[in-house]
Formats: sequence, structure tokens, C-alpha cells
Amino acid sequence: MQLGAFSVSLTVKDLAASIAFYEKLGFTFKGGDQSQGWIVLKNGSVVIGLFQGMFEKNMLTFNPGWDQSAQKLDLFTDVREIQSALDEAGVPIETRTDPDGTGPGYIMLSDPDGNPIMFDQHV
Repeated sequence: MQLGAFSVSLTVKDLAASIAFYEKLGFTFKGGDQSQGWIVLKNGSVVIGLFQGMFEKNMLTFNPGWDQSAQKLDLFTDVREIQSALDEAGVPIETRTDPDGTGPGYIMLSDPDGNPIMFDQHV
């Protein structure tokens, strides 16, 4: 099962202050909209998302269908296939996508310690 591009999504209190901090660590703008409270930064192959007021906890994020540069992959495991495989493995899914849908969709689950994991497919 290919999970897609990986990033850490961080909840932040002050988006501008967080951007300034991570830029000092060498991260640069990759995408997002600061006026909407979110931005994606990149340093080499490391991707972080900064989100103000959107999520309660930091989370692991996988983007099926994308590589680490957010470029569409020709072959990938669709989020619905991931959902089905997790169902078969007995992994509880908290937010589900339409199993009969196509294209964009997302699912959310938590690891045994309560850390959120999102599979967010944009293609």
C-alpha cells in the first residue's frame, strides 16, 4: 500500500510567528494561503503544514497520488483502497470517504496513543 507524500501538520497559535521561525530553519513557501490560516513549507524533501485554528492536534498527513513535491503520480493507491485495506486489517477509521467515489477524498484515524493521522487525496 503506497501512502503518498508525507508531511507533519502542526497546529499553531500565531501563523506569522511560526512561518518566521521555520524560515529561519531553512524552510521555504510551498503552498497555502496565509489569509485562510494555513501554509505549507518545504526544506529538501521535508514538508510541514502550519494550520492556525483548523485542527485541535498536530497530525501525520499522507497525500495519496502525490510525490514529496506535490506532483501527481501516475500510479498510486487510492484513498478508498487504503480505507478498504485498513477495514480489512481491523483499524478503526474515524472519518470515512465514500467508498464508491472517485478523485479527491480523505479519511482520518488515530494511532493507539491518540495521534491523528489523515490520508488526504487531492487528485
